[in-house]
Amino acid sequence: MEFWLAFLPLIIYILLIILLIVGIVLGIKTIITMNKVEKVVDNVNEKVESLNSVFNLIDFTTDKIAGFTDKIVEVAGNLFSKLLFRKKKRKDDDYEEE
Repeated sequence: MEFWLAFLPLIIYILLIILLIVGIVLGIKTIITMNKVEKVVDNVNEKVESLNSVFNLIDFTTDKIAGFTDKIVEVAGNLFSKLLFRKKKRKDDDYEEE
């Protein structure tokens, strides 16, 4: 019994020291990995920011094209509706004359 009382705390201390060392190593590896990830994210962020002017130009162009096509559709719709209403008035006038 005395053997176990002296031996078990020794085993527990050794296991705790091993666990502490493994934790420190994993912490250091995590810090190194996070630094590498931060460098990659910064690099990607710089590249995306360099493309912002291109995206702004594409956005401006698509807005202008959409506005232009909206005007064309509006004018065509107005002409079409005028032609339809003009024909209806003529038909109504024809009925009144008879």
